[in-house]
Amino acid sequence: MAKVLVTYDMFREGFTELEARYEVTFPEGRDFTYEEVREKISEYDVLCPMFNFPVNKELIDAAPNLKLVANYAVGYNNIDVAYCLEKGITVANTPGPVIAPTANLALGLMLDVARRITECDRKLRREGENMKVDISQLLGLGITGKTLGIIGMGNIGKALAKRANACGMDVLYHNRRRLYIDEEADLNVTYVSKEELLAESDFVSLNAPYTLETYHIIGEAELKQMKPSAILINTARGPLVDEKALVQALKEGSIHGAGLDVFEFGDHPLPELLELENVVLTTHLGTQTLETRIIMAQAVCNNVIGFLEGDRPVSRVLRP
Repeated sequence: MAKVLVTYDMFREGFTELEARYEVTFPEGRDFTYEEVREKISEYDVLCPMFNFPVNKELIDAAPNLKLVANYAVGYNNIDVAYCLEKGITVANTPGPVIAPTANLALGLMLDVARRITECDRKLRREGENMKVDISQLLGLGITGKTLGIIGMGNIGKALAKRANACGMDVLYHNRRRLYIDEEADLNVTYVSKEELLAESDFVSLNAPYTLETYHIIGEAELKQMKPSAILINTARGPLVDEKALVQALKEGSIHGAGLDVFEFGDHPLPELLELENVVLTTHLGTQTLETRIIMAQAVCNNVIGFLEGDRPVSRVLRP
């Protein structure tokens, strides 16, 4: 019987079929630490890590029986994919379940920053019954008729484009590979260079994976190319943005605002971001709904069972 090690403490509902077929080890009440997994991993055929758990060369070398790493995430920058493939270890991810909730969050952040929803909530809580608002104060920005620029037109970018179209927005995009013309027409999107996208967009949404090429894809130079009225949204990966440059741009008014679900240095934004009113911050909520978490767990299970039994598709990561 295959042995499966799950690194995270998660709802068991999504793992029912996996537990019925194999010997599955879960942590209880908390996630396993890296050290605990390293000590256990030699016994296991399958590792199921969370997106923030490092599967590095050291861990892989400690796992002589490991055949599959089934990541609980669409991204896989936590895994040394090249080394896994070199060792004959398959890597899988869960792209399907994350599409709609992450696109919904990106749209929510756009609306929140533009209409100053969280900013007004904070102000009302601070001032209470003493709060007075003149009709010329706390003016927000509309989104209908505005231009959204999407950097990274994968599944989430496409889902966001559809939502933006429904809100009456024009959509530009920049991607490593241009879409086919018929798909562009279906999505009602226009391909442009990154420079043109930054210059023309009222909202810029980052939906690209984190790679060496996308590290600091938005830095000081790119922020200066954006409109002073533009809003930056990042629901992808934190290191896509040079956070220090972003803080400076927000303070100087080089751009209007930002909505961030991810941060350059892990789970914690730079302290300066916490002090700015024109920023909305969330704690990596892209897939943080009960339904999505369970469906993601089921997707992990399908990858494991499909790999071991060959009875269903496996979402394989084919290259770093």
